[in-house]
Amino acid sequence: VPLQEVMLGYSDSNKDSGFLSSNWEIHRAQIALQSLCSEHNISLRIFHGRGGSVSRGGGPAYQAILAQPSGTLKGRIKITEQGEVLASKYALPELALYNLETVTTAVLQNSLLSSGVDDTPSWNELMERLASRSRQHYRALVHEHPDLVAFFEQVTPIEEISKLQISSRPARRRTGARDLSSLRAIPWVFGWTQSRFLLPSWFGVGAAIREELGDDGEQLDTLRTLYQRWPFFRMLISKVEMTLAKVDLSLAKYYVDSLGSADRADAFQEIFATIAAEYSLTKELVLKITGHERLLDGDPPLQLSVELRNRTIVPLGFLQVALLRRLRNQNRQPPMNESDLSDTRTYSRGELLRGALLTINGIAAGLRNTG
Repeated sequence: VPLQEVMLGYSDSNKDSGFLSSNWEIHRAQIALQSLCSEHNISLRIFHGRGGSVSRGGGPAYQAILAQPSGTLKGRIKITEQGEVLASKYALPELALYNLETVTTAVLQNSLLSSGVDDTPSWNELMERLASRSRQHYRALVHEHPDLVAFFEQVTPIEEISKLQISSRPARRRTGARDLSSLRAIPWVFGWTQSRFLLPSWFGVGAAIREELGDDGEQLDTLRTLYQRWPFFRMLISKVEMTLAKVDLSLAKYYVDSLGSADRADAFQEIFATIAAEYSLTKELVLKITGHERLLDGDPPLQLSVELRNRTIVPLGFLQVALLRRLRNQNRQPPMNESDLSDTRTYSRGELLRGALLTINGIAAGLRNTG
């Protein structure tokens, strides 16, 4: 039987349409590919091009593998592992063995104990509606707001990230334009993560769920049933929940207030208000679906780990903002007012850039995500 390998990419579809829509379309694509290969007596092996971050297909491997469509694995899987996660998964023989056991168990469980819920028409229709609504809300902000690109460039360290020697490709495609299409998916995620928005991993989810619930909320029980019985939907909500726990809107607002240009202040505050409102809504609805009182109540070890790491990262965020202000101020006319900075010493551009890059590395290590 001939073997056909197909690689699935998560990054660009997420950047284009948001987390919920991207994952649903990839889920549907796997089912369609398996059906086509079965029809022509071809063995299919799907190669998952997963990144380290949730918005690029990352997250707990066990849960992600269980969420794969029934009948698509058939006892085998191929996945990429990003450099940022190698130390935590393979640095020690015990860790490597545990990771291998986890992946093997999940593949066998998915292959041999198929639930068959992927074929439930009403659930698929509901998921289609959620994906469509989420995509609309995501694109309304990311692709249609005239100031979103400027917001991203100013309130995240995207330009400084491009100077890190961690990628084989530049942060931007060589199109000559400075728009969203020219920006590659990895730095797109990396920038939002650094400023603690983590927007690509959750934005649009809350608005989509709210529209599905309607005014009377009668669909809430249905969504709770999906969360309990459908591994795919449970994986989606769990990833969103974990990401929301890493968001720090207070620190994110400090980035906006400190790094945003004065001539765009009103527009930037409007964008931030939109993001903050969607965050509050998404958090509220995720807690209702999961039945948790706090984010990650269902996984206390992860909850504690995220809380402890968040505390250590906050000072790096404030330090990063101070360094970015000084670094960018050297190329700005007229320069920004730095009278509120307690350290009035003069630093070279190289010193400031090195300091900024160190904070980027520190925050990425603390959040265990780059892009």
